[in-house]
Amino acid sequence: MAPVLPLELPLKPRIRLAQGLWLLSWLLALAGGVTLLCSGHLQVQLWHLGTFLAPSCPFSTLPRVALAAGAVALGTGLVGAGTSRASLDAAQYPPWRKVLSPLLVASTAGGGGLLVLALGLALALPGSLDTGLEEGLGAALVHYKDTEVPGHCHAKRLLDELQLRHQCCGRHGYKDWFGVQWVSSRYLDPNDQDVVDRIQSNVEGLYLIDGVPFSCCNPHSPRPCLQSHLSDPHAHPLFNPRQPNLNLWPQGCHGALLGHLQGLASTLGSMLAVTFLLQSLVLLGLRYLQTALEGLGGVIDGEGETQGYLFPSGLKDMLKTWRQGGDAHRPSPEEAPPEEAPPTEGPSEA
Repeated sequence: MAPVLPLELPLKPRIRLAQGLWLLSWLLALAGGVTLLCSGHLQVQLWHLGTFLAPSCPFSTLPRVALAAGAVALGTGLVGAGTSRASLDAAQYPPWRKVLSPLLVASTAGGGGLLVLALGLALALPGSLDTGLEEGLGAALVHYKDTEVPGHCHAKRLLDELQLRHQCCGRHGYKDWFGVQWVSSRYLDPNDQDVVDRIQSNVEGLYLIDGVPFSCCNPHSPRPCLQSHLSDPHAHPLFNPRQPNLNLWPQGCHGALLGHLQGLASTLGSMLAVTFLLQSLVLLGLRYLQTALEGLGGVIDGEGETQGYLFPSGLKDMLKTWRQGGDAHRPSPEEAPPEEAPPTEGPSEA
């Protein structure tokens, strides 16, 4: 049974392999740490922006899986650096020799699986942000006025902070505020005829105005903030309703948040790809180093050449051995050689 992908490793290549693995392992640990930071930052952003995402949006799964993948990569890099350094000293290698096989199995199956899953999520889930933000921001605009309703009392503050921080207005633009009642009925005068007329003219009994909250105003505008009568070209001197960008934020919050979160997901996906590449190289190198040292009794500078490999035999032979178990080395009754009959003694010669 020939080993899979064998590689001859004389003394100098063995030493260079161990030294190169030490460097690659530290790079893997660094990449795992950066992946942890990127996924942690994305998770914190989702905690702050979770109000504006639909509950059914699966995007929040990405940073959680990436956190686990980054932690496994960091651990693999640290253990790989210790193992490769210890392999250069015959006295230090035996304790690491016992850890290496479980590490290779766990990192390949668990860490590799987590990285592949996280990479797949980083490629697939950003597309779900569009629908999730569309639904979440729509609900946030509707509940802007509900400052005294349990469960929505912070909606106004959060949406105002969002529009000021990300310099956006409405869901897709400032006119989105024209279609929702964003002023609480508590602050409307029921004796005001204009208020009564507006409510009665709406099928749903909402108080709709062509105005926006103060957080839509651009503080860099040279003129005071204009919040009301934005559709009336004669309501404000020298104000053109067709060009409100000089006074209001021109971008909708949907586009601002979509670009922000997709940018974070893209950065995290790049780090996951780099981490996956480094982890694959480290695990392959550790496997070749392990099998090469097994042939020398764990001594890297032992005399003679040795061979590193991925598996001791082909896949077909391995499956056959596992299937047969302990009986693989015992011949079946049919295959057993026939017992020789005891020699018969002939008549003694006189």
